Amino acid sequence: MFFIMGINQGMKELAYRGSLFICERCGRYGRYQVFMTYMYLSLFFIPIFKWGKRYYVKTSCCGAVCELQPEIGRRLARGEEVTLTPDMMTPVSAGSGGTAALRPAKRCPGCGYETTEDFEYCPKCGRRF
Repeated sequence: MFFIMGINQGMKELAYRGSLFICERCGRYGRYQVFMTYMYLSLFFIPIFKWGKRYYVKTSCCGAVCELQPEIGRRLARGEEVTLTPDMMTPVSAGSGGTAALRPAKRCPGCGYETTEDFEYCPKCGRRF
């Protein structure tokens, strides 16, 4: 007799119906996509035991990924209504904006030019930020 066993990693998207928000990283409107990752032991290709559950949030606007606090993630997995706020998340990946997207954008009061760089003067009109 032989057994076919294996350890794999799985991912499950959780149902979350949050409203639109303005992203702190890119400044655009977006929605949160919540998912759970886990490890599991399978016997004859049937998942038997799950462990190492972690909960993540991905933004639809720039693709930034944040790890969600475990207790909030468990509540979402049970189907509870939870309003997600930035203080419940720890940034993991900056998304399409790169590391510059983590800095707040500056807007020139004179011409309206917007940048995430650390300029003291506007590169377009020369006015101080």
